[in-house]
Amino acid sequence: MAPTTLVSTAELAGHLDDPAWVVFDCRHDLANPDSGARAYATAHIPGARFLHLDRDLAAPTSGKNGRHPLPDPRAFTRRLGAAGVDSGRQVIAYDAKMGVYAARLWWMLRWLGHENVAVLDGGYAKWTDEGRPVSSAVPQPAPARFAGQPRAISVDADEVMRWLGRPGRMLVDARAPDRYRGENETLDPVGGRIRGALNRFFRDNLDASACFKPAADLRRDFTAVLGDTPPDAVVHCCGSGVSACHNLLAMEIAGLSGSRLYPGSWSEWCSDPSRPTEKG
Repeated sequence: MAPTTLVSTAELAGHLDDPAWVVFDCRHDLANPDSGARAYATAHIPGARFLHLDRDLAAPTSGKNGRHPLPDPRAFTRRLGAAGVDSGRQVIAYDAKMGVYAARLWWMLRWLGHENVAVLDGGYAKWTDEGRPVSSAVPQPAPARFAGQPRAISVDADEVMRWLGRPGRMLVDARAPDRYRGENETLDPVGGRIRGALNRFFRDNLDASACFKPAADLRRDFTAVLGDTPPDAVVHCCGSGVSACHNLLAMEIAGLSGSRLYPGSWSEWCSDPSRPTEKG
């Protein structure tokens, strides 16, 4: 069965030479945006291609569209094709930040209709801790044609505005509790949250070894947050539409499919002072 949520280090190791599998290194640091590319150049999982959060997994910013707006889908499909991905390939994503950036790629491929994509559970740290092979060689894949089309699994600021205050709808914010409360904001010009959003810190999806918790535990945790709200009435947000993908992945692992992403998230929302916010 093709992995569609998580893949173990052992399973990936068994497919390193499999031409049907394409691996992407998504390492990134918001405070040091070039660090991922430097780390990749030094060593990466053999055969992995590199995708940069700002240049590949996001569009240019305008000051009003958030810190990581979704890229033009045509540009992104061309980028995937140049990396050797076609609609029949199994894609694996990894990073060194608890799966946050890998989950962004996971969600974006599903946004384009590609289901055969999974995140490496435990990421690069688990891979290297186990003494598995790494390489500095940059692969030169044969170009392919990726033919994805966007699906309606994201929402914009106008739709979020229409949702606010409506019964049976829920916004879930993936940021750390202090940033959710509007404290210690270092990435966006103002602190706070979208009015009415609930908090589910993405790190709570992981166990002590930085692997995802079992599906039953995730289902219990998210049910405690969502209550009777069905998954398809849930929208996920965060600072810029990245860590929210971690919660989307965790809900998928838990069997709670159907929720959507607000890609602009707080960084877009707070750019318009007329939009309702709150703190505390």
